[in-house]
Amino acid sequence: MNKRNNCLLCHDAACTRECGVMEPDRILRSLYFENKDVVINELSEKIACTDCDGRCEGKCPIHFNIRDTILSLPINDGEKVEIDYDILKTDFCGIPLENPFLLSSSVVASTYDMCARAFEAGWAGAAFKTICLMDIEEASPRFAAIKDNERIIGFKNIEQLSEHSVAENIEVFKRLKKDYPHKFLLVSIMGRDEKEWAYLASLLNEECADALELNFSCPNMTEDATGSDVGQIPELVEKYCRVVKENTKLPFIAKLTPNVTHIEEAADAAIRGGADGVAAINTIKSLIEVILNMKNRSYLASIGGYSGKAVKPIALRYIAELGKDENLQGKHISAMGGIETWEDALEYISLGATTVQVTTAVMEYGYRIIDDLRSGAALCLMRLGCKSVKDLIGQCLDEIVPTEELDRSFVIYPRFLRQNCVGCQRCYLSCMDGGHQAIRIKDGYPVLDPEKCVGCHLCVLVCPNGAIESSRIKVPKKKG
Repeated sequence: MNKRNNCLLCHDAACTRECGVMEPDRILRSLYFENKDVVINELSEKIACTDCDGRCEGKCPIHFNIRDTILSLPINDGEKVEIDYDILKTDFCGIPLENPFLLSSSVVASTYDMCARAFEAGWAGAAFKTICLMDIEEASPRFAAIKDNERIIGFKNIEQLSEHSVAENIEVFKRLKKDYPHKFLLVSIMGRDEKEWAYLASLLNEECADALELNFSCPNMTEDATGSDVGQIPELVEKYCRVVKENTKLPFIAKLTPNVTHIEEAADAAIRGGADGVAAINTIKSLIEVILNMKNRSYLASIGGYSGKAVKPIALRYIAELGKDENLQGKHISAMGGIETWEDALEYISLGATTVQVTTAVMEYGYRIIDDLRSGAALCLMRLGCKSVKDLIGQCLDEIVPTEELDRSFVIYPRFLRQNCVGCQRCYLSCMDGGHQAIRIKDGYPVLDPEKCVGCHLCVLVCPNGAIESSRIKVPKKKG
């Protein structure tokens, strides 16, 4: 995200209603979601803001500098590229999809109306919130978050499964398939024993689902031998997959838990049991909150799942391991974990995923993020010369460099941008106390000592104003 883009991402934005000529809220939203190239592609030689008095800013709740933000963008001085959305067409175990973007099994796909609105917004399909034969009683409140500048970085929840009966959900599935026959419906199921898994699998053989997802990964279950308790035991994964295979005609995938050391062990077990692929990762088991009452020395902590942008590097590692697993070659991998932007999604696809699933970003920003997911991904694929999104699947797997093979023969020094420096000296403080004492202050500004700098780039990361960047120049290390 552009650090200076503090747009609130309003629904029914007052700025656009006031403008009446263009959609400033749509432009700002695309910039927020790292989709600058798509915005520039749309900008004509004459932007409406040029001859405007900026009255939209007066309607903005925070009086954001909308006009200057848009005018600061470069004009598209070439021919406008018509985005080919057909490039996003893919499939789920042979079932055609208009794009690889699915809602993941959660609250965002838990009713007919929600799925219908998502489908109409442009999502290719949805993994419906897990159905079961258990009595589900949710806690309140059940969400918490770690935030940075009011943006959710890590999301914490103790949400469980669908509160509606199986019969009620079956009717929802039938309506969705009738009203949206070209959309993909992936139904998530969970049983407590072989009998329940068999019953749910056989029940969905009717024309009310396109495929099944077996939930072996929810960390919030209150009953033993369910959720991630199963996903951590490959033998149980294989057994329940085999039961489902014997009782369904539909393709199915196993949703795996990240609460293991080697995720491929459960994945291989699922394939042995007859699964057509896997999905990963579900939320990471964590302590949601520790509450200390200092007056009477009482303490309260609760266990739940952790998701959002913060888990993405962990999820990418698991997807890469699954992508390299020989037992999964030709099988479907559906990836999730911290996806907000089109670039996030393409990273997962480049590591072996065919589809991607989203929950947390939808909970924060709404179904409308599909606009930037689709346009950004399609434009990028076109510029890469791909004929289809499938061309990108697994392309980065051979480029992953193990730690022992990293090139350690050079240093890349940071470069200080004096014009952006505000003199806070955060870089100096971090380098002195957490680095290699390679920065000194002269006339209020940082100066690099190349004799001490090892190119760790801690200073680049801590600068709050973008005044330090990588020089990209490789300097050979001095011997001795």
